[in-house]
Amino acid sequence: MTGQTMQAIDPEAHGGPEVLRLVERPVPTPAAGEVLIRVAAAGVNRPDVMQREGKYPPPPGASSILGLELSGEVVAVGDGVDDTAIGQQVCALVAGGAYANYAVAPWGQCLPVPESLSMIEAAALPETVFTVWTNLFERGYAAEGDTVLVHGGTSGIGTTAIALCRLFGVTIIVTAGSREKCEQALALGADHAIDYKAEDFVARVKEITGGRGVDVVLDMVGGDYLPRNLQCLAEDGRHVSIAVQRGATAEIPIFDIMRRRLTLTGSTLRGRDAAFKAMVADELARTVWPHVAEGRLRPVIDQVYPLSEAAAAHARMGAGDHVGKIVLQVTSD
Repeated sequence: MTGQTMQAIDPEAHGGPEVLRLVERPVPTPAAGEVLIRVAAAGVNRPDVMQREGKYPPPPGASSILGLELSGEVVAVGDGVDDTAIGQQVCALVAGGAYANYAVAPWGQCLPVPESLSMIEAAALPETVFTVWTNLFERGYAAEGDTVLVHGGTSGIGTTAIALCRLFGVTIIVTAGSREKCEQALALGADHAIDYKAEDFVARVKEITGGRGVDVVLDMVGGDYLPRNLQCLAEDGRHVSIAVQRGATAEIPIFDIMRRRLTLTGSTLRGRDAAFKAMVADELARTVWPHVAEGRLRPVIDQVYPLSEAAAAHARMGAGDHVGKIVLQVTSD
């Protein structure tokens, strides 16, 4: 397909959703270890919004085309990938390039799309499942019998965390910004939901846990939430940061951390190397994907837009009214 062009969302300037317009770009060529995917759908995530605004540039070597996850059919392979991959339906985590008719992905970051999932649903899984698995379950060591606190319970991350906690026997408390969203989170399987605008989430967590606190906090907020999150932790609790929506700095009580043996950690996924992401994909294939194949784990889909309406999709995410994942449909068949 060398020399062919495709449609993509690759804004030349940063700004509001209006900068997201279809443009012509060359169809990419898969490098060694990569596959070329004819994209069926692409998930929309908050890092895409940040990149559009100029706050989260793609890592070196990544496509400037937006989009971190996709589903589709493998149509070509690079060196080192067996030709049997061609024709397979996959979903993939990518460092960029998903908002397009075609995208390349490392073969090690691809997972099969089982019959139980539509291509729209498959496109909504990789970014949040990779993120929640690596942070809540690996860095946070959440395990059966634990209780965790996750902020943003109706976000893509939040709804995925609810689903995974239900599968693995973890009690999950979430926060959300309205009574309605709390009810939606409970309907999706959260054990407890706290309206952070109407209640003090620290006091409510203490009440729910009988004063003990939670084993893990998964935090996307940062800033002044961090010291409050630490108050929610039980002794030997773990705090995992994955975003800093309210600020990248915080004042922390060092002696309290020492006295209660707390652990503060966190990570970003996009800049990690392909070997790490392939290792995570392998773990997901063994531990999570059987649940996907059997229909026990599927994403919550908020709304689907055609690729040409990426601006509307970003506007919906910016409004904060969505529950679950927003997806762009790239091909109709």
